[in-house]
Amino acid sequence: MAPVNANQPPESRPADLPVAPPSGAAGPVASGADVPGGEGYGGGAPGWDDDGTHDDGSHDDGGRDEAGPDAGVDAGDGLGGGAGHSRGGPGGVLVLAGTPIGDVSDAPPRLSAELTRADVIAAEDTRRLRRLTQSLGVQPAGRVVSYFEGNESARTPELADALAGGARVLLVTDAGMPSVSDPGYRLVAAAVERGIRVTAVPGPSAVLTALALSGLPVDRFCFEGFPPRKAGERLARLRENAAERRTLVYFEAPHRLDDTLAAMAEVFGEDRRAAVCRELTKTYEEVRRGPLGELAAWAAEGVRGEITIVVEGAPEAGPAELDDEELVGRVRVREDAGERRKEAIAAVAAEAGLPKRRVFDAVVAAKNAARGGA
Repeated sequence: MAPVNANQPPESRPADLPVAPPSGAAGPVASGADVPGGEGYGGGAPGWDDDGTHDDGSHDDGGRDEAGPDAGVDAGDGLGGGAGHSRGGPGGVLVLAGTPIGDVSDAPPRLSAELTRADVIAAEDTRRLRRLTQSLGVQPAGRVVSYFEGNESARTPELADALAGGARVLLVTDAGMPSVSDPGYRLVAAAVERGIRVTAVPGPSAVLTALALSGLPVDRFCFEGFPPRKAGERLARLRENAAERRTLVYFEAPHRLDDTLAAMAEVFGEDRRAAVCRELTKTYEEVRRGPLGELAAWAAEGVRGEITIVVEGAPEAGPAELDDEELVGRVRVREDAGERRKEAIAAVAAEAGLPKRRVFDAVVAAKNAARGGA
């Protein structure tokens, strides 16, 4: 979950929102607003591995590339700490640390201490971590290695061996808490299996922040991560969630937001309430609230930045769902009473606690069947 300084298109920006500078251009940044950019790797900073990892520039569910060989582990030195840096003791300890999701001043105070204490720091993007340490004014004393989707499976055993040897390993991701739609689960599982202590430095979370800002019920919720990228798989996943009563939280890449919101409107119903949270804690933070149908139309104009979607849970089901024949019959009764079909469909959908699309499809199917039998 890499923070992105994205520019919101003028047509989708509220009137009182300042224009963001173009990506890569110089421009004013609010004090402490975003983790500042910095130089890439190179220069041979002590303890840092020039492994060529980089971020793909969007809040996405993967796609990290590694340009050049990964020099994260030296054959002779393994994953030991820097010279003169003491290890964590017998059994070692794995520390999962939260990092800012946008505003660097949100970094938990203990993060700086852990960065200077760890024997090994496993980072989702080592160059992004370097910018963060520069912003915090700390210098890691231990070894810094990459740990991201592309090498997570291969590197987990190496880190687990270092833990078993007594190392204190700090795991950080680009933004938020490790393991939450980010690398971490495999290493935690490996540590637990070996009886190694696992602890955490709690920090910012896009999931909880979006929930709190959404204006939707937060007493019960579930996190669904990123929806599948392929349209068919995405629809199938959303249909699995359609009857979920708890508030739903999703991550999504900006270039897929319009398609995902349109699919949600189709499956959950255009009237289901939702909130799209963009660039949380950053200079151009925005929260759009409204029915899924309206949000889908807004996103079709193009949205940039890091996105979290919060969707209201399904309404409580009635005693029994009406079948298509009953739905069509109720619509006809209203039409015979003088209501226009559109209003009749909306009223029946509201009575039955169903999406308008569900009733509309039943009416269209009945109409086509009548034509075919004529």
